[in-house]
Amino acid sequence: MQWFGININTPISITKISLVGFAFIAGSLGSMSFRDRLVSQDKQDADTTLLDKNGFKSLFSNNAYDASKPYAAQLNPRAVSFVQEYIRKQGKELEKMKSWGKPYFDLYDNILALYGLPKEMKYLSVIESHLSSGLVSWAGAVGPWQLMPYEAKRFGLRTGSTDDRTDYYKSTHVAAKLMKELYNEFGDWLLVVAAYNGGPGRVRQAIRKAGSRDFWNLQYYLPEETRNHVKKFIGTHYIFEGSGGWTTMTASETLVQKANVNKPEEVVLSAEENANTTVTEISGRYNSLIITSSLAMDIALFNKWNPGFDKTLAEGKKYPMRLYKEKAAIFEARKASLLMQSVKALLEGSVVSK
Repeated sequence: MQWFGININTPISITKISLVGFAFIAGSLGSMSFRDRLVSQDKQDADTTLLDKNGFKSLFSNNAYDASKPYAAQLNPRAVSFVQEYIRKQGKELEKMKSWGKPYFDLYDNILALYGLPKEMKYLSVIESHLSSGLVSWAGAVGPWQLMPYEAKRFGLRTGSTDDRTDYYKSTHVAAKLMKELYNEFGDWLLVVAAYNGGPGRVRQAIRKAGSRDFWNLQYYLPEETRNHVKKFIGTHYIFEGSGGWTTMTASETLVQKANVNKPEEVVLSAEENANTTVTEISGRYNSLIITSSLAMDIALFNKWNPGFDKTLAEGKKYPMRLYKEKAAIFEARKASLLMQSVKALLEGSVVSK
């Protein structure tokens, strides 16, 4: 395994990726009893208000996020220089991760949502381990979420010869529980990242010394490693959520440029096509060939109605998929199975997009 990617040229690596893919599918279908045991005690009191960006207030200027305005234009000015430097060093590799890491991110999204956590917190696993299940730190933290032994045991995971911390599914449940605990105490996701790395005690001490709960005001009362950890999270957050990757343009100019480049093609439909088709918004790594084969639909017609389908979904975005009404009903009935087939084909490299 490469530090930022996965070498898929070896049978072992392919087997490992396939297992992860199937773990994601099992998680999304809700067929694993482990999830029921872990989530049942939290399901009733999950705070769905945590799903917005309010907890990231210190990430943005004016301590607030406005969904109607460009993301980059709202970045806290004290974050911009760090984001630029981080993109310069890590941007290309993280852009690649958007594609090869998609099965992992889908698994994370499903589990974090069960606990009422914002999906952006999956990027903590990126900076903790670069999604590597086998990583062991000098301090004894293990797995994609770099869980310490005492935290693993506190939440019922096994350590030792059989170490559940290397299991993406189980460790993500525990990481979600831990992040929720930290957010309930600190109320800011950047402080959650700091506490996850350096421990809640150090964050409490920094708050007392600085007389502030704002990361930018208290950061120098934290260890350098913890400060840098938070800034890496900010950079990763921007690359994945704000498109990122500017060179000579400003951040806001980059967003405008990317919006223009990625603007979907306009689809011209006949009156009959309008009357007999419907649009379903989907997300996840569906594949156009898998869908059209299952629905007995012509791929050329599908591509005409759904330009850029595979590319858009590969970028982690939602897509308004147009199908005949009767085909849409079949898709709804088969969508879980189609997603399983699509992800399996992706991991095995057995199908390509047209």
